[in-house]
Amino acid sequence: MNVKHVLFVLTNTPQIGPNNRATGYFFSEVAHPYEVFDHAGIAIEYASPLGGTPPEDGFDETDPAQQAFRDSKAIRRMARSRKLSEVDVLDYDAVFFPGGLGPMVDIAVDPEVKRVVARAWEAGKIVAAVCHGPAAFLGVTLADGTPLIRNRKLTSFSNDEEAGYAQADVPFLLEDALRAEGADYSATDVWQSRVVVDGRLFTGQNPASAGPLAQAIVTALQGEA
Repeated sequence: MNVKHVLFVLTNTPQIGPNNRATGYFFSEVAHPYEVFDHAGIAIEYASPLGGTPPEDGFDETDPAQQAFRDSKAIRRMARSRKLSEVDVLDYDAVFFPGGLGPMVDIAVDPEVKRVVARAWEAGKIVAAVCHGPAAFLGVTLADGTPLIRNRKLTSFSNDEEAGYAQADVPFLLEDALRAEGADYSATDVWQSRVVVDGRLFTGQNPASAGPLAQAIVTALQGEA
């Protein structure tokens, strides 16, 4: 059996904005994909720009999937995430960026993140992100000099969603930034699930999209098997 491997790349940012709002990765956007990948027999490893324990946000103890992840060995492994510069993305079949507000600070601008995304893409890997996670794609330039996301269909946390959530805290609006780099951006109603697949680029709009996004990745990976 050819086991597939997905690399989760998480934020190290614990706070954001002028009021130092507590943040990190959004818990359900790790827990729900973990549940889907684990059920499918896909192995998951964890990295972050700095390594170590990624800060978290939004844990909901009433959600069985989140509670199961909280109690799992997987979250123990995630607490010792590898430093991204010490990981070779070519060891994986897909790279996945969960959201939360934290990525808007570090994942959005980290040079190593940009290198990893470009390397994964050029090597034919699946590149995926949900909610604020597509900030990872900003500033990624391919070998031919074009932006990764130019003319590519994708989604992310929308301007309408940010207006009711964290507009005062984020350094920029993700939807606007993705559009500015030439992305073919689309979104559905606020907080409703939306997954967009354009070739090997997989994106989900918001927390409700995290599980369905993971399922789309599983379908693609199993199709390669």
